[in-house]
Amino acid sequence: MERHATLAELRRALDNGDLSAIELTRDYLTRIADDSTNAFINVDEEGALAAAAAADERLASGDGTPLTGLPLAHKDIFCTRGLATTCGSRMLENFVAPYDATVVARLKDAGVVNLGKTNMDEFAMGSSNENSYFGAVANPWRESHVPGGSSGGSAAAVAAGLTPAATGTDTGGSIRQPASFCGITGLKPTYGRVSRYGMVAFASSLDQGGPMAHNAEDVALLVSAMAGFDRRDSTSAEREDTPCSNGIPATPEKLRIGLPREYYHNLDIAAELDAVRASLENLGHTFVDVNLPHTEAAVPTYYVIAGAEASTNLSRFDGVRFGHRCENPESLEDLYDRSRSEGFGEEVKRRILTGTYALSVGYFDAYYLQAQKIRRLIANDFASAFEDVDVLLAPTAPGPAFERGALTKDPVAMYQQDIFTVPVSLAGLPALSMPCGFVDGLPVGAQLVAAPFQEELILGVARDYQNVTDWHTRTPEAAQ
Repeated sequence: MERHATLAELRRALDNGDLSAIELTRDYLTRIADDSTNAFINVDEEGALAAAAAADERLASGDGTPLTGLPLAHKDIFCTRGLATTCGSRMLENFVAPYDATVVARLKDAGVVNLGKTNMDEFAMGSSNENSYFGAVANPWRESHVPGGSSGGSAAAVAAGLTPAATGTDTGGSIRQPASFCGITGLKPTYGRVSRYGMVAFASSLDQGGPMAHNAEDVALLVSAMAGFDRRDSTSAEREDTPCSNGIPATPEKLRIGLPREYYHNLDIAAELDAVRASLENLGHTFVDVNLPHTEAAVPTYYVIAGAEASTNLSRFDGVRFGHRCENPESLEDLYDRSRSEGFGEEVKRRILTGTYALSVGYFDAYYLQAQKIRRLIANDFASAFEDVDVLLAPTAPGPAFERGALTKDPVAMYQQDIFTVPVSLAGLPALSMPCGFVDGLPVGAQLVAAPFQEELILGVARDYQNVTDWHTRTPEAAQ
């Protein structure tokens, strides 16, 4: 089987009897064993082969689904029963959940074969996948460069052909930005569309799980299985519809696509976005300029809110109930102090401290409350834009992947990598990153954004674009 085969291609091969699920799984496990990107934290060889054997039996009985027997990897932030869930942190190095996250359970019920858990920035805090306790992940296109973050392990694994698809999470761009850097397709669904139950929390009002794969059709197949109401998640949207349950529907012939003026200044990928626009115009769509005037405030707003929620969510890791526990504590205070100091990395500590400060007496109104007010203004900007247009076209990131270590000493510069993804997250909107070209030999992505629960619309536009371009079929030479 071709190294970078899509889920659709693998489905046909399984259905035609060209190979079995066990043979397919063994092939991917061999690739993972020979990989040099450090994309995986844990590989579940025994569990994967058992799931593949069960899939073969299910297919033979005619009881399969479109996903039965297909390999996949989970970002190591989703709880997996019997398999360690570390969140890329020493704090959870030995944590094994007694249950599956809803995303994991739904894909397992569909017959997906879980190959293992992918590397990530610690507790999903980062834009480069350099913050993992288990080491940095390399970009398969150029291993001296980062794959993006925080879902960098998932993106690198798909790009390198170690898995045809993977799950990720997106709090401020953690699916879309690594998808752009690694030349794959990634979808952040509407907030509440995919259950957060069993997904270790970073910022609860922003976190959202989603799929990563080679193209829009594969992403649609995955989100159709992942999405849906879950009573165990209080933020889950109570909706009867499930996106792409019958495939991606036909795209309206003439869409009005908005170009946010604030997103198109001093871009390294301006020519690539112009080419996307030309392709979509040839498909019959029209473009208009729109304004998102509060964009400039999005990054500081996001880091106040996300930090505050991280401070609260991560307070549970205290060395008492679970997680890293220091040796021979001299007192309860010493237990808390050393367990958390030893268990958390520098970026996580930075965000906890920033969030705690923003929530503290005397600063809550000035920082956290003000940030929430600006968040509403940002959401209103998008709502106003969608009164005039159907979809927005924007860059996913300012440029291609940067060299490892280039921004680690400048957190503010690192945070600016999220400038085009964070506003969408604050508004809770669905957005997709798709490959659209190369800059200096590295892939870059274009971002499609829609109104709430309009995943099918952006998936349709992405599919149509990918039908007339081949950027999503390009693969890293080192991985061929």
